[in-house]
Amino acid sequence: MSIILDMEESDDLYDVRETNDPSSWEDQHPQCLQDGAKVQRLRRKIKYYFMNPCEKYHARGRKPWKLILQIIKIAIITIQLVLFGLSNQMVVTFKDENLMTFKHLFLKDYVDGGIAPYALYRQADVYDHIEYVIQQYRLLHNITLSNHEYEEKHSVYTPLLLCQEFYRNGTIYPSNETFEIDAHVDTECLRVYPQPVHEALPHFKLDFIRLISVKITFVLKAINLQTVRHRELPDCYDFTLIITFNNQAHSGQIKVDLENEVDINECRQWKVTGAYGRSIYLTVLFDCLIIIICIISFALCTRSVITGIQLQLEYSRYCRKHFSKELSWSDKLEFVSGWYILIIVSDTLTIIGSLLKIEIQTKVLTSYDVCSIFLGTGTMFVWIGVIRYMGYFKKYNILILTLRAAFPNVIRFICCAGIIYLSYCFCGWIVLGPYHEKFRTLNTVSECLFSLINGDDMFPTFKNMQQKNSLVWMFSRVYLYTFVSLFIYMILSLFITLITDTYDTIKQEQQSGSPTSELQRFLSECKDLPNSGAYRLDKNNSCFLNCFNNRCRKYRTQERLTSEA
Repeated sequence: MSIILDMEESDDLYDVRETNDPSSWEDQHPQCLQDGAKVQRLRRKIKYYFMNPCEKYHARGRKPWKLILQIIKIAIITIQLVLFGLSNQMVVTFKDENLMTFKHLFLKDYVDGGIAPYALYRQADVYDHIEYVIQQYRLLHNITLSNHEYEEKHSVYTPLLLCQEFYRNGTIYPSNETFEIDAHVDTECLRVYPQPVHEALPHFKLDFIRLISVKITFVLKAINLQTVRHRELPDCYDFTLIITFNNQAHSGQIKVDLENEVDINECRQWKVTGAYGRSIYLTVLFDCLIIIICIISFALCTRSVITGIQLQLEYSRYCRKHFSKELSWSDKLEFVSGWYILIIVSDTLTIIGSLLKIEIQTKVLTSYDVCSIFLGTGTMFVWIGVIRYMGYFKKYNILILTLRAAFPNVIRFICCAGIIYLSYCFCGWIVLGPYHEKFRTLNTVSECLFSLINGDDMFPTFKNMQQKNSLVWMFSRVYLYTFVSLFIYMILSLFITLITDTYDTIKQEQQSGSPTSELQRFLSECKDLPNSGAYRLDKNNSCFLNCFNNRCRKYRTQERLTSEA
């Protein structure tokens, strides 16, 4: 009795049948026998590609190197992120503390945490505060507790700039409601050098009728020494202080604000001795190790993606040859693992972030923010990539399948809901903005409405609405009640229902166990278990397939000799 592989028109699949003739089928249909073996081998190759690491180990004895590498990588990348986060935290703390120090040094009678804005209301107070800033700048060496120093260029300290902006010409008579103004803005600047300290202040005069603003700008330098105790070279900081006296509204209130623009530079000359100095470059070696591991992970995942594309092309050729149809996009995407793409992206981001971190630690660059974006995003993707291995367990895989199946519908739903959301944002901004602090800008409007969707800060939003205009107050009630009712009771409920229905569908498909796509039906014909040994034969170019090839060659040779005779 021999095994017969035949093609049935009903299901377009190779079928295994029996015959009582021990020699008729092998002699008459060698090509069909070879094609059937190829199809079975293709099924096993595709099925092997979708196996988890444990099944691949049983099928071909291949050790799960990618899984081991990902576990090691997620541990060391997390350690790297924590170390960089602590270093970045010191930088942020140093900036914030210096900003608070500058406010206390240069703003007269400044109080921390004041509710009212820091503002001036009399002309004498404006002159007094400007003179106070200049005097404090000159006395910096005698009053500061830190290592602050003036900026020096060509052995000369850079001066303080006192600039006032004012309208070119203007006469205003509020009493009879007349004015004449030239909208061109002129700027006058005055330079004040820190030395000598006791030199009289230069004379300056402010025309408050035309005055728009007064800006005092100067640069101070400092060194953050605390980083040396954390195996990192200290940074040199340039603090550009801008103290602004804002009179744009001409409302009788001049608001005073201090801004601090920070530039982190490489120190020109440095020397660190002691135990901390000897261990500064240890973290650089650790970052180099991470780069090497990420490169290996990148190469392995790229190889897996290429293998999936090759299998997809091979399966597409099979469908065109035997079924005369193209492979659907859903089946094509099954071969391109999004998890591998995610790991490749995370490896790329981590490599770039690690290179930037090495340059920061060696003080070649000082781009903390850019490095934070690369390292933070790379670490986030690495942790998300771990979900792939959780998906090998049936109880955890349902979450991944639900997210993947619901994603297209969720995007379409969000687009429709987003249009309604934007309409409320624009309406609230233009109507309620003058009467409610949370609706002054489009950004604050969006944040306020998003908080209302989540049920946060709901009562203060209703309560803080000003009642100066009864028509606007009534409109605000209709606006807020309809928004809350529409988004919380309808749109949010529909969104939850969308996820729930997808979850129930996926759960029913898992319980039924029936294939739901052409690819799954194709793979369901392969009954070979991982430990059956068939996959090892495919790997080693098995004798079974060679026998089929030999039979086909023998048949062609006999046919050729017969035709020649």
